[in-house]
Amino acid sequence: MKYMLLVHHDEEAFGKFSDSKRQQMLEESVQLTHQLHANGQYLSASPLHPTPTAAIVRVRDGKQFVTDGPFVETREQLAGYFLINAQDRDEAIAIATRVPGARIGTVEVRPLIEIPGLPTG
Repeated sequence: MKYMLLVHHDEEAFGKFSDSKRQQMLEESVQLTHQLHANGQYLSASPLHPTPTAAIVRVRDGKQFVTDGPFVETREQLAGYFLINAQDRDEAIAIATRVPGARIGTVEVRPLIEIPGLPTG
């Protein structure tokens, strides 16, 4: 089953980390993706640009509304994701505990609904 691991953390606090600490966390994430790949569990992963680069799009009654920034004001922002294969929720949670972002924020574990007929690759 496919699971999305959504990594949330406080962008402001993360921005105060030293360059070497941020680089170390990135390298740990890359190592984790290689371990998951070797186990046949890796599908995709990526950090996201900071929230000021985000846009929210809504369409109501055929009219588009675009707002700069993230959807909600929260203490933690969506920082990146891992898309993985796991046998079950427990295995996905075990993998989420290895995501470096879990040490400074939160990793949300969500199963994907697989819809037949969607394009692949």
